Amino acid sequence: MKSVTLTADDFGLTPAVNEAVERAHRDGCLQAASLMVAAPAAEDAVRIARRNPSLRVGLHLVVIEGPAASPSPSIPRLLGADGQFPSDQVGLGMKYFLDPGIRRQLAAEIGAQFEAFARTGLALDHLNAHKHMHLHPTVAAMALRIGRAYGLTKLRVPAEPPAVMTALGVPVSIGDRILYAWTMQLRRQAKRHGVDVNDHCFGLAWSGHMTPERVRRLLTALPEGQSELYFHPASRRDATLTRLMPDYEHEAELAALLDPEVMLQVRALRA
Repeated sequence: MKSVTLTADDFGLTPAVNEAVERAHRDGCLQAASLMVAAPAAEDAVRIARRNPSLRVGLHLVVIEGPAASPSPSIPRLLGADGQFPSDQVGLGMKYFLDPGIRRQLAAEIGAQFEAFARTGLALDHLNAHKHMHLHPTVAAMALRIGRAYGLTKLRVPAEPPAVMTALGVPVSIGDRILYAWTMQLRRQAKRHGVDVNDHCFGLAWSGHMTPERVRRLLTALPEGQSELYFHPASRRDATLTRLMPDYEHEAELAALLDPEVMLQVRALRA
């Protein structure tokens, strides 16, 4: 059997993202969204989720390039001078591995983000992480342990099958294959905590560029099992999106979620 879930990430980042999530759910085929609980437009996102109860909302954990839920003085070693998580993925990864003091602050912040989500009153549908930082074993271990206390039952494994992408004509590097193999570690961690995971995930190779034509092609090529397609839709460009994701096609990704042919394909996979 084949099944598919279409998810929007960065819910709460800006009003333009929130508007796109609501429109894509009401008028298109978006089923779920992942909330950044400390982002500038998070309160607006929660209001949208409450008036759209069929939208499944999860936590988009931020431990890189974004705001924290904890007060800055309580986690000073996690944040940069601007009060945000830095963007240096390699540097953060090493610190999360090696520094016990930083790990204690990291655990506190992960707990604060789950607690902030709980305060919304929304049901916790799933967990994933900004920039896929939950592929880091330390982050994953903390998020799974803490998340279970908040009712976590489902985790995204960002595993994009190289064979499928190759069949679609997308170049697959050695690094892509290593990353795909590494996702098995996250699967094992989730299994140990009794948390369900998807079989496949699409949106890595075409991150920010999930256009209608590409999504149609992906949906015809899905392998057997549970697949997730993730998106970064927005109703318009704004200063935040231009600064953080200057080359992303946010409006085209919204168009894909509203595309009539895509909607028919998704409906057939739900049947």
